[in-house]
Amino acid sequence: MRWHDLFADLEGQVQAWERAELEAEISDRTRAETAQVRLVNRLRHRVGETVRLTVLGGGPIEGTVGQVGADWLLLGGSAEVVVPLSAVLTLCDLGPGSVSPQGVGVVAQRLGLAFALRAIAVDRCPVRVALRDGSCVVGTPHRVGADFVDVAEHDVGEVPRLDVVRGTSTVAFGAIAAVRRLSSGWD
Repeated sequence: MRWHDLFADLEGQVQAWERAELEAEISDRTRAETAQVRLVNRLRHRVGETVRLTVLGGGPIEGTVGQVGADWLLLGGSAEVVVPLSAVLTLCDLGPGSVSPQGVGVVAQRLGLAFALRAIAVDRCPVRVALRDGSCVVGTPHRVGADFVDVAEHDVGEVPRLDVVRGTSTVAFGAIAAVRRLSSGWD
């Protein structure tokens, strides 16, 4: 009986050690998998859902995730806002879910901020470009390069003709906190 208890005790210790090993391996694998998750794929998982975020120089923004590009996201709500991911400081209650990188199309992975800004320029809608230093530029984007956007500055509600354009501001992509569509279009 004594040996039986001894072997049972040893068997229990081995099982406890094996459980501890398995739990450690699961923890290591979970950490390794989490280390591969990108913020852009977590946001892609939230398309159609509302998120709250804080943007450098732009403050808090809340909206429904409409589209997520390679380095930007489009939020809908009271106004449409394009936010470069590099300007995002925090996201509230994002949740752990994400989209697998293999589940994202090649084209979607390549649609950078320049693509989004070119679409806005084609739309010819006035915007407020919030800059990371807290200032802003108001006008109509009319030319988009590889890393900049030219904004024809004019009063909201004015069609950007030569006689109403006060000047053009060239804004580096790295300075952009958010680009908000202004509800006032051309009547």
